[in-house]
Amino acid sequence: MIAIIDYGLGNVGSIRNMLKVIGEKSVITCDKEEIASADKIILPGVGAFDAGMKNLNERGLCEFLKKEAATGKPMLGICLGMQLLGRKSEEGNLDGLGLIPFDNVRFRFHADTDLKIPHMGWDVVTFKHDSPLTYGIDGSKQRYYFVHTYHALCDNEENVLMTCDYGYEFAAAVRNTNVYGVQFHPEKSHDFGMRLLENFVKRC
Repeated sequence: MIAIIDYGLGNVGSIRNMLKVIGEKSVITCDKEEIASADKIILPGVGAFDAGMKNLNERGLCEFLKKEAATGKPMLGICLGMQLLGRKSEEGNLDGLGLIPFDNVRFRFHADTDLKIPHMGWDVVTFKHDSPLTYGIDGSKQRYYFVHTYHALCDNEENVLMTCDYGYEFAAAVRNTNVYGVQFHPEKSHDFGMRLLENFVKRC
């Protein structure tokens, strides 16, 4: 059973539908007992960093999620959910969960660029490290759907699972032991996203 955290932000229904196609049972919840009894956790998210942390705090989930991660339970943050796994963001003032050593920074381009912010749409990624999340996936052909203005800047290169190039290389997926994060939306990335979620369900 996968617990999809419902804290008022995120495509929880879309994620649940994709898990159903994979054949995995899931529950959309913010109830601590249901989350604790789940085998794995997905933290989705769409919106602003401080709004996400405020909503988690109001539901008493910040310290609880840290404790769940400390047990070794696999956790996957998606889009804003990935950003919340870090320490902080230039977008806001609140502290993040601090489960992976990175800060979130805004895209910054040279004045002569024609690149738009947010980074939006399908884009290719490069795999940097092998992991259960990317098991059996051909890293030369993967592309995913992105919508974001901020990205993770990791302290340690070994925490970067995938990168994407948008003006410069940035972390598209991260990992710290049992905690994973993807900046893109696997639930909007069709077969590519389904394979990645299937790996999270079956291998992480």
